[in-house]
Amino acid sequence: MADRFYYGGQAVIEGVMMRGRKALVTVVRRPGGSLAVATQPLATMYTGRLRKTPFVRGIIVLLEALVLGIKAILYSASVSVEEEDGETVSGGLLWSMLVVALAFAVALFFIAPLFLTRLVGHDVSSSLVFNLIEGFIRIVIFIAYLKLITLLPDLKRVFAYHGAEHKTVNAYEAGAPLSVEAAKGYSTAHVRCGTSFLFVVMVIAIIVFSLVGLPSLWLMVLSRIVLIPVIAAVAYEINYFGARHTNNVVVRAVLAPGLWLQSLTTREPDDGQLEVAVSALKRVVELDQLEAA
Repeated sequence: MADRFYYGGQAVIEGVMMRGRKALVTVVRRPGGSLAVATQPLATMYTGRLRKTPFVRGIIVLLEALVLGIKAILYSASVSVEEEDGETVSGGLLWSMLVVALAFAVALFFIAPLFLTRLVGHDVSSSLVFNLIEGFIRIVIFIAYLKLITLLPDLKRVFAYHGAEHKTVNAYEAGAPLSVEAAKGYSTAHVRCGTSFLFVVMVIAIIVFSLVGLPSLWLMVLSRIVLIPVIAAVAYEINYFGARHTNNVVVRAVLAPGLWLQSLTTREPDDGQLEVAVSALKRVVELDQLEAA
């Protein structure tokens, strides 16, 4: 019997992307009200043995989320302004966008906290204490960033689609019918959310960077860059384990801060937004069933 597959996706502009076993489906609401549906087969890298290998899969999932996520956002942006022929993007441009996005994230969440910690804790000699301070600053920056982006009017609708995605997946995993009415009663929070994953990354970074010690500044900067895949791999395994043991009291306590943070990145969706999420998940499930037949 095939292993259970855990569906998930992300919110895009006026839409939702859902990932299946072999394909992903992006459904976007056109300005006129109809739904645009795009199906994309997944490359072997995202479906093969390495994608199921512990610790390696976390790195692949991170790359998958970045590459496929940006493609889905570009597609949704074009559809939302009725320019469906405008979603094509060259490989060079896509990778340039990824590099810029990664550089910004590393600078804001890893390099900036390091320099701020050196300013406020320049006389700290303990690696653990130094990294606890750095970790605290990193988490504060992360929460402040989430708070700031919630003030952007356009993102409020994206967050509502994010809530719709979670409600739909929660309903499906509870065995409820894939319908708007059924999904309404479920939570906008989900244990496998990227927001929760990023919070775990922040915590794991404290431990990993403490093991590095307090070398020269350039080595500390380098460690904050090259160890990100290691941190992401460990964080993914923790989330992976936690998502499968949610009935455990200790696990729920560990997951609680990440679930709370999702209150910043999700909103209660309306029926139209739920319709989009339900359509995306329904389609990707149908494709998997056809593949298995």
